[in-house]
Amino acid sequence: MEEKILKKIEEQDKKLNEIYKSVETTRKYFLVALIITVVAIIFPLIGLMFIIPKFLNIYANIGI
Repeated sequence: MEEKILKKIEEQDKKLNEIYKSVETTRKYFLVALIITVVAIIFPLIGLMFIIPKFLNIYANIGI
């Protein structure tokens, strides 16, 4: 009886380790997705905050 319990505990430990590895891989994918989102969306918006006023100033000086 005790051997069965120890065997089950070992099997559960192996499965938990596999789940942990899978969760860590998924966490890394989410982190990469977050970084790509920031680079693709947030940085261009910040850049536009500086570019648009310069263009408006250029057009105002031309007289359009």
